[in-house]
Amino acid sequence: MADNTRLIKKYPNRRLYDTHASAYITLTDIKNLVLRYEVFQVVDAKSGKDITRSILLQIIQDEESAGGAPMFSSELLAQMIRFYGNAMQGLVGRYIENNVKSFAEMQLRLKDQALAMYGDTPGGQDLWTQFIASQAPTMQFMWAAYFEQSRKILQQMQMRLQGQALDLFARADDSAERPNAGKKVP
Repeated sequence: MADNTRLIKKYPNRRLYDTHASAYITLTDIKNLVLRYEVFQVVDAKSGKDITRSILLQIIQDEESAGGAPMFSSELLAQMIRFYGNAMQGLVGRYIENNVKSFAEMQLRLKDQALAMYGDTPGGQDLWTQFIASQAPTMQFMWAAYFEQSRKILQQMQMRLQGQALDLFARADDSAERPNAGKKVP
């Protein structure tokens, strides 16, 4: 663990202890750490096992069931479950991570542009919010096209990997049928 990583311990009584602040905290406090881009790690106090992902998933579950508009549809969640145990599992995780990073970078650039155009005044923020709301159909179309293109690329990659695997297994079967294949005969 890096020196600048904030350590949070989860005890058997389900309480979270922030060693940096020397205080017990809640999932809401951890969510605020995430929102402030603070680096932290949650470990099980008894075993020392890193359980950060589990805690982050808990926060996502709480957000999804909070009563607002959920971010993940049932179909998306079902599709994600289908990728577990699949040869593409690792690739899908990186693919989603890269797409979310790209989206966050685009959002940051838009925010910077809004600040440059409207300033950091309350009225400027309202104008920017109205502009974004009016652009929703355009943004939805743009993202739909982007995701469709990404889907096609992922399918092509999957087909190539399947073809390579079939080719590899065919060569292995061919070698097994011809024990002297590839050997020089005197």
